[in-house]
Amino acid sequence: MQLTASDHITQQYRHIYFQPHFDDAILSCGGAIALQVGSGQQVLLVTIFGGPPPSGQALSSFASQLIQRDGLGSDAAEAVRTRQAEDLAAATMLGADVFWLEFPEALYRGAPAYYPDEQSLFGAVHPNDLTLDGVIAERLSQVYERAPLAALYAPLGVGNHVDHQLVCSAADRLAQQKINVKFYEDIPYVARTAGALEARQKALGIPMEQELVEISHQPARYKEEASLQYRSQIPALFGSRRRLRQSLTTYSSTIRRTYPGIQIERYWTW
Repeated sequence: MQLTASDHITQQYRHIYFQPHFDDAILSCGGAIALQVGSGQQVLLVTIFGGPPPSGQALSSFASQLIQRDGLGSDAAEAVRTRQAEDLAAATMLGADVFWLEFPEALYRGAPAYYPDEQSLFGAVHPNDLTLDGVIAERLSQVYERAPLAALYAPLGVGNHVDHQLVCSAADRLAQQKINVKFYEDIPYVARTAGALEARQKALGIPMEQELVEISHQPARYKEEASLQYRSQIPALFGSRRRLRQSLTTYSSTIRRTYPGIQIERYWTW
């Protein structure tokens, strides 16, 4: 189900996943989501950068190229609608609800563009975005106030995508208030580059404790099937449907190497 206003968020939600983009929570946490829904708990996925750019704003050539590459239509508004439809389909498969905030993603911010190429997208947050994490934190707090019994989940920022960095920083503001926030490992970035997790943890410089969730058997399969609903992203992120399945299975199976066949999702708290 799609929620259209924050007033629709109730205390019945027990798990709320904050995702920078439409695919992040299920790619990274789909096994836990399947387990939670399967045990009768209500789950909500909140996409932070879920809106189009301001009407009339010109797109950079980089943004236009990515929209065309992913087959998302002729403009940013159509691209966002397509990705929202994918997100709703994926969440529905797992039995979770969705709520999309209006912030435009990094590709669409700034005129001229703050992030005009791939290098800038995975680099330092643009100076004009440095206060954005505070604005996002206010919205996350408002969601939490609507469902204070919920555990919150946010990206750790592995891979350094600027949008993931911003949501991690915003969620950290809640964690510093002793609110129950768990940080998930960003798929596909954590599985793509050896040492990426450790590099991000070192950069944050925060003592962390891990929580492991076993997702072997049915939850892992549900996670894969739901992830396949993000059709527009599969070629760029994984190359093919087969490689998506392989990547998810391989990474979750290597977290506990001493237990062959056991698939794990790992979360971090501080």
